[in-house]
Amino acid sequence: MNDGVIGIIIGVICAVLGYTIRFVVGNYKAETSENRAKEILKDAKRNQKSLQKESEVHAKAEVLKAKEEFELSIKVKRDEMKALEERIGQREINLDRKVTMLDKKESTLDRKLDEIDEKDAKLEQEREELEEATKQAIQKLQVISGMTRDEARASLMKQLEEEVHNEAGGLIRRMQEHAKETAERQSQKIVATAIQKYSSSHATELMTSTVALPNDDMKGRIIGREGRNIRSLEAVTGVNILIDDTPEAVVISGFDPIRREIARQALEALISDGRIHPARIEEVVAKAEENMEETIRTAGEEAEYQTGVQGVEPELTRMLGRLKFRTSFTQNVLQHSIEVSQLLGVMAGELGLDVSLAKRIGLFHDIGKALDHEVEGGHAVIGADLLKRLNEAPVTVNAVAAHHEEVEAESVYAILASAADAISCSRLGARSETTNIYIKRLEQLEALANDFDGVQKSYAIHAGREVRVIVNPENMDDNKAQVLARDISGKIESDLQYPGQIRVVVIRETRSVEYAR
Repeated sequence: MNDGVIGIIIGVICAVLGYTIRFVVGNYKAETSENRAKEILKDAKRNQKSLQKESEVHAKAEVLKAKEEFELSIKVKRDEMKALEERIGQREINLDRKVTMLDKKESTLDRKLDEIDEKDAKLEQEREELEEATKQAIQKLQVISGMTRDEARASLMKQLEEEVHNEAGGLIRRMQEHAKETAERQSQKIVATAIQKYSSSHATELMTSTVALPNDDMKGRIIGREGRNIRSLEAVTGVNILIDDTPEAVVISGFDPIRREIARQALEALISDGRIHPARIEEVVAKAEENMEETIRTAGEEAEYQTGVQGVEPELTRMLGRLKFRTSFTQNVLQHSIEVSQLLGVMAGELGLDVSLAKRIGLFHDIGKALDHEVEGGHAVIGADLLKRLNEAPVTVNAVAAHHEEVEAESVYAILASAADAISCSRLGARSETTNIYIKRLEQLEALANDFDGVQKSYAIHAGREVRVIVNPENMDDNKAQVLARDISGKIESDLQYPGQIRVVVIRETRSVEYAR
């Protein structure tokens, strides 16, 4: 029991001690917290005062800064206002000066207006005096001449009309003569230019073709047993095969160039193949006829390329190709058409016309000759109908139809086409009937130049439109060469007859030769 009481007492004592200790510790902590709070409050007050002072200092600084900026802006504004006042003052001065000048000008203008009014009044007075004097003069003239004013006017007008009529007639006559002379000179210049710019080496077409043979034994094979091969060849091609004593050659004769060309190609193929009999002849001729269509088309395209004509219908191209195997007075018609196209283009260029259109007209001008053996009528009208059917331009159709004056020309192209056609047809060497004369003329031209002293050789070129004379450089200097050219040209003018003009070129060449040994 005592132990239990003792334990209780000890427990009570411990409890009292623990409470006492907690009480003491709590009071101590409370005092410590209060002291700390007081310290914090003091620090806060000190910080508040410090911040307040800093704020006051910052606010004073801001106020000073704002004050300075305000004073600065006020100063700038004052300067601007001062400058503006100065400009306004200067403008007022200028305005006053201008107003003064305007006042002076206005006074001057008023003075000039017054002077003009005075002059107008004076002129009006003079006009009235002139009219009165004129009336008096007319009255005196009427009294003197015994005619009224209307009668005098009519008489004067009649006299003036007669004088003007006479002068106008003379003027018209002089203008016509001048226009005629100018037109003739200009046309001669254009034709000469066209002839000089275009020179064709093509002369004439013969009515025969020659086929070379490898040997004379081939002639017997061509004739065949009892002439069956040659009869078969002539029957199939429609030409004449002439076999004579000419060595290693056979002549094909026929009026139709296409047939003649087919026969030539077939004969050359037979000779190359070596098999010559009637069946083979028919086979080779049939193949040559097929190839002829391609040849015709190629010839037409080549003509279009040479003349620069584009956009041609295939049928027209084929018709152009057929002209390659057509002749007119032994002149190849396709070559003639190309020549006319080039000449027509040159003349159109000289006159400022459409060169492409002119060349097209020249190329197609004889297209009717490809059909004239199939259709009745002249080749110009036939060609025009063909072109019209193939939608060629009306100016082209009319120029083709009118180039032989079968229809009326509607444009200058038709006139030029006729002129170019005549130039090509009459060109020396173009047709067989003038070939001999052409050759003789060239020989005379060279012989005439060779007769002069110092001339070594002379050559007529460009279809006789130029002669080149080569002289001995040792016996002739440059001045003598110039004199020689003039003497030769004068001799040509006096002794020869020729169309256009002939250019004389004297060539003096000096050669220095040495040998290295």
